[in-house]
Amino acid sequence: MNPLRRPGMSRSLAVACSLAIATVAVPVVALHAQSTATPQSAPLVAGLPDFTGLVKAVGPGVVNIEAKIKPKRTQSSRQQMPDMGDMPEFFRRFFGEGMPNMPDGGQPGGTAIGSGFIISAGGDILTNNHVVDGADSVTVKLPDGRNFPAKVVGRDAQSDVALLHVDASGLPALRLGDSTSVQPGQWAVAIGSPFGLNNSVTAGIVSAIGRNNRNQSYVPFIQTDVAVNRGNSGGPLLNTRGEVIGINSQIFSNSGGFEGVSFAIPIDTAMAAVKQLKANGKVRYGMLGVVMQPVDATNAKALGLPDTRGALVNQVQPGSAADKAGIQSMDVIRAFNRDRVGDYSELAPKVGLLAPGTRATVTVWRDGRDRDIPVTLGALDDRNDVASAGNGRPTPAVPTAAGNRLGLQLENLDADDRRELGLRAGEGVGVAEVRGDAARDAGLSRGDVILAVGRTRVGSAAALQAELAKLKKGDSAMLLVRNEAGQAFVTVPVDR
Repeated sequence: MNPLRRPGMSRSLAVACSLAIATVAVPVVALHAQSTATPQSAPLVAGLPDFTGLVKAVGPGVVNIEAKIKPKRTQSSRQQMPDMGDMPEFFRRFFGEGMPNMPDGGQPGGTAIGSGFIISAGGDILTNNHVVDGADSVTVKLPDGRNFPAKVVGRDAQSDVALLHVDASGLPALRLGDSTSVQPGQWAVAIGSPFGLNNSVTAGIVSAIGRNNRNQSYVPFIQTDVAVNRGNSGGPLLNTRGEVIGINSQIFSNSGGFEGVSFAIPIDTAMAAVKQLKANGKVRYGMLGVVMQPVDATNAKALGLPDTRGALVNQVQPGSAADKAGIQSMDVIRAFNRDRVGDYSELAPKVGLLAPGTRATVTVWRDGRDRDIPVTLGALDDRNDVASAGNGRPTPAVPTAAGNRLGLQLENLDADDRRELGLRAGEGVGVAEVRGDAARDAGLSRGDVILAVGRTRVGSAAALQAELAKLKKGDSAMLLVRNEAGQAFVTVPVDR
């Protein structure tokens, strides 16, 4: 396959932009025949870095990885190569060029090309899991021309980290940095093998930190504008001191090529996985067992929160660590082990860094105040780490009298409805029609199922009506709602 078959996907980044702060002229002020002048402010950005010394020092420790895959004729082999066309609006991983498309009936043999870097002089090498996933043999090529067969010590799909080992000594290992100190705006450098072009160097800045990917919720990605493409997977993201701060892993793209947004796994997250891979050959993640949603302004007002910081719990998995500790639906998790939770997406990485069985403290907002809840973390269940939200709309059976304080036409559910939705007996009330403007504006629609008003579970239209009757005009009703999109709290103001 010609690596230059799509010239539009090839892009180099020339660092040639200059940022200068203009000096502001300060008027001279006459006072008693004397003049004074305010000193000029120091520039916020001065000059551009020269990366040549960094590349000379670090380049020898960045390797090219070839993962050979034998032909497979099973349908399960399709899982080895996701169809990138199916993910135009989501994160795209970039496999090395040379990985052919799969015809019906199986996967032909081929060679995936990626990047990696040496983390110990004794032969330990770090790369992405997706670079070596499904490989029958792996070869590591050093910039000095030496080739080594590599053993896959262990790999982890959740963090997308793989640890390789080659039988060698005295290798040029890279220095690891502290990814917790990474800040938006700082310079970042990537070295890797885009399209098989070994030891290509690109540079840019860190755009953001703590980015969330719903498929890898335990990884707080570093977002950059450093140019990376297929083949860069597994290569290092470096700071200006030549320290590794991340592993280049994903891009956000509609075309499959670089569009200015790339993502790296923080090196602290990667090394936490490496520690377990060395010890056990696999990674186990701590788990609370809650389903969360963001805190918006209406939720914050209804809960009496001073701001929208935190993770609103809308579901607690039965028998989970959170359930055993007494965490409840409608709690807002504001801190984990005294480390504040700003956005709900920040919680999973904090939990996942800790091993199952670790004791932790969860700070929740409940009934108008913060309270600390001790919890012993469970283990992530790869089959299903949250309770099923069910799919499809209900087919309500028994209609009730029209209308209520929120302008909802409600209908009771029968046993078949609940079975289809994955609900327990006596759980949930169907919404047949939405007549109230406030409820409609909040997002409620026909076919939704209301599970609770606040923390009070409801299983009939009469029970729901009774809970709504307790509210005064001007209050807000926090309804726990389930539909085909999932489960979440919806806050509706009571306007009558």
